[in-house]
Amino acid sequence: MVYKYIISVRKRFVMTSIVGLLLTLSLASCTVNSGLQSGDVPESGAFTAENGLQFYIQPLNLATLPRTEAITPDQDLYHLIKTSGRVSYGISKGDILNIILTSYPDINASTSSLTVDQQGFIQFPLIGRIQASGMSVPQFTATLQSKLQRYLKYSDPQVKIINYRGSKFFVDGEVKESGEFTIADVPISVYGAISMAGGTTDAGDSNHIVLNRQGKSYKLGIQSLQQMGLSANQIYLQDGDAIHVNSQSRNRVYVLGEFGKIEPVSIPEQGLSLAHVLGESNGLNSNTANAAKVYIVRDNPQSQYTHIYYVDMQSLTSLALASRFDMQANDILYVDPTGLARWNRIISAILPSTSAINLISGI
Repeated sequence: MVYKYIISVRKRFVMTSIVGLLLTLSLASCTVNSGLQSGDVPESGAFTAENGLQFYIQPLNLATLPRTEAITPDQDLYHLIKTSGRVSYGISKGDILNIILTSYPDINASTSSLTVDQQGFIQFPLIGRIQASGMSVPQFTATLQSKLQRYLKYSDPQVKIINYRGSKFFVDGEVKESGEFTIADVPISVYGAISMAGGTTDAGDSNHIVLNRQGKSYKLGIQSLQQMGLSANQIYLQDGDAIHVNSQSRNRVYVLGEFGKIEPVSIPEQGLSLAHVLGESNGLNSNTANAAKVYIVRDNPQSQYTHIYYVDMQSLTSLALASRFDMQANDILYVDPTGLARWNRIISAILPSTSAINLISGI
C-alpha cells in the first residue's frame, strides 16, 4: 500500500509539473518564433529597418502601380549597331582560295588550293607573294588581274573561297550546340549565330544575351531590342566575337510564405504579372494565408530605398490590379500566416507528443 501511494504521488507531481510548464510556455508564447513573418512595418511611407536598410512601403492601387518605363538603348548599344552593319566578307588569314585562269589551264594545277598565310599573303605563280587578307573577293580579283597583265596576254582570274578558316565566333551558355563557328561570305547576325548553335535550350533566356567584342561586353535581348524598334538581325558578328546566352534561373521571382507551392517562378520572354505568379504558385493557402496583405519586395542596389508594395487579395477587384502589376527579376512575393495559423504553430512547437505524455504518465 505504501509503495502504491508513493507511485501515485510521483505521478501527480510529474503531471502537475508538465501542466505548469505548458502554462508557462503558453503565457510566454509571444516570445516563441512561429516562423517567417512580416513584423512591424508602417502602413505607408519610408522607414529604416533594424538591419539598417531603408524601405519605402505603400499599398498597391492604380495610383501607385509602377509604370513600365520605355526601354531606350544606351550610347554603347547605338554605337554597336552602327558599327555592326552588313559588310562584304574580307578574305582572312587561313582561308583557302581556288583561283582559275581560264586561258591557262597549265597554271591552274598549282592555283586550285592556295592558303592565305599568317601574314595575309598567298604565293602565286609568276608574280610571287601577293596580299589577300582584308580584301573582298572582287577587290582581290582586280588586284591579281592587274599584276598578271604584266606577264599574261589574257589575264582573267576567277577567285573563289573554298574553305573559310580565318574569321570565327563563339557561342556558349544555354544553347543546344555551343562551340566555335566560322563566318563565311554571308554575314551572320546575332540571331543567326544563335540559330547556328541550335537555338536556346528550354532553360535559355533569349532576352538576356551578352555579346563580348574586343574586351567589351554588350547586354542584348531579343524582345528588348524589338521594344526599342531594333533587331538582333541588325548586329552582325565580327572575327573573335563571343555570345553567351544566360539561363532563366537568373531571371526569377521568389515566392515565400503561405502559398500553395513555394518555389521560384521564372519570368518568360513575354513578361510576368503578379496574377500569373499567384497562379503558378497554386494561389494562397486557404487554411493559413492572411490574404489581407500580400507583399512584393523589390530591391534595387542603385536606389536609396527598397520598395515594398502590398495588396489586399481578399477583394475580387484586386485580381485585375494584380494582372497589371509587372514582376521584375529577383522580386520577392510574400504573405503572412493568419493569427490562428501562427498560434497553432506555436502550440505545435511547445506541446510534447502524445507518446511522450503517455510515457511520463506511466512512470
